[in-house]
Amino acid sequence: MASVERFLVSVDEATLNDLHDRLIRTRWPHDIANDDWRYGTNLAYIKELVEYWINHYDWTYWEAQINKFAHFKTHIDGVPIHFIREPGKGDNPIPLVLSHGWPWTFWDYSKIIGPLADPASFGGDPADAFEVIVPSLPGFGFSTPLTQAGMNYWRTADLWHTLMKDVLGFERFAAQGGDWGSILTAQLSHKYAASLYGIHVTGVVPTGVFGGERPWDLFGGQLDKLADDERKRVVEIEQRIASHLTVHILDPQTLAYGPHDSPVALLAWLLERRRAWSDCGGDVESRFSKDDLLTTVMLYWVTESFVTSARYYSEAWRNPWQPSHNRVPPFEAPAGISLFAGDQAGLIHPSLSENYNVHFYRERPAGGHFAPFEEPDALIEDIRATFRDLRGQG
Repeated sequence: MASVERFLVSVDEATLNDLHDRLIRTRWPHDIANDDWRYGTNLAYIKELVEYWINHYDWTYWEAQINKFAHFKTHIDGVPIHFIREPGKGDNPIPLVLSHGWPWTFWDYSKIIGPLADPASFGGDPADAFEVIVPSLPGFGFSTPLTQAGMNYWRTADLWHTLMKDVLGFERFAAQGGDWGSILTAQLSHKYAASLYGIHVTGVVPTGVFGGERPWDLFGGQLDKLADDERKRVVEIEQRIASHLTVHILDPQTLAYGPHDSPVALLAWLLERRRAWSDCGGDVESRFSKDDLLTTVMLYWVTESFVTSARYYSEAWRNPWQPSHNRVPPFEAPAGISLFAGDQAGLIHPSLSENYNVHFYRERPAGGHFAPFEEPDALIEDIRATFRDLRGQG
């Protein structure tokens, strides 16, 4: 049995002083005709953010906010795992593991942990309570340092099963995720359905995603088979995600030297995705405040985790997924699916009927790729709805 220890988020003064020094010594590139971000992260806006970072952002405040939750660390198969555990307050809380993605952190779930664990305190029904577990993916945030190669989503699903069943002692549990979390949650549903009440995801995927000769092509060369309006939508999505997918899959180490050494390089890489993938209409601060954006960057910077988080993509390709069975649907556990307007809503999803045991489905008119932070109330409602008649089964 792996030991579990309490963990306090605490960044030493030397790390913060070094960060400040690097920020003030930034050598800025030229930026021409890029007011609309067509060439990538806009210089004027990132300078504004960095000025705020240097003169106004207060990490000690956010560190205290983060430490309001109970944090723990353990090791499973030699892999360090950090997680939040929030006990449920209600009639019969069931355990729920929430899995984040990239460029997410565990903190992207901060708005929904309390309401899911203690519904009555947030105007909900205590019968909907969960015991909430929020791990950091291996190689992300405080689940570091990751010192072994080959860590990807399907190996993480094995770790989560061990964490929930053997380390924390839950007989059965529920699982939810977005981005990478959607993929590893689907893998839990494939390999460990008997251990689950069900799953909820904010994105649907085919089996073996990131496999094949062109792993960055998530639509599998199917563009010519789509109707014109859907093809246009898919191309727009590909243009938003192709750059990071390709380099994370093929050359993550080469990329990492910049964001590991320069906090501004790290900010630029993460910021562009927050703006492009959220439902913000080009105004990233309509969804994320300056403090929100910088806290995400800080959680990558102080843990030196960019390189291992980026490698997560490459490891999915270099260590191909293998099915555990040939039953249909491959993701067997009852599934709740919520798709958001700025992300996958409105697309035709053969993955829904082919891969998932759909129990609950809803398309949301607002929100993007970061659902728990952009539209927390909607996500809370859909998670509760998914498991309301599943929690008493089995």
